[in-house]
Amino acid sequence: MSKKAKISDLESSLKEINDLIEKMEHSDLTLEQALGHFEQGITLIKNCQKILREAEQKVQILIQNSSHNDEADEELKPYTSEENE
Repeated sequence: MSKKAKISDLESSLKEINDLIEKMEHSDLTLEQALGHFEQGITLIKNCQKILREAEQKVQILIQNSSHNDEADEELKPYTSEENE
């Protein structure tokens, strides 16, 4: 799945979770309907957690790779306006 698809999937899952919460808070649902919404919400939350875990792993890999880069190891100097003149 591409990065854009995962972001879209995450966003649509979050919207669907919010919609389920709205329905559960503001509708007269039977117990069975409420449990069905709850179960669907749990599934969506697990999917969101998976997407976020994968993103976190990618960030960790990028951080590790950048620390091995020679340019990244170069010490940064504070900017002074004299350097620009």
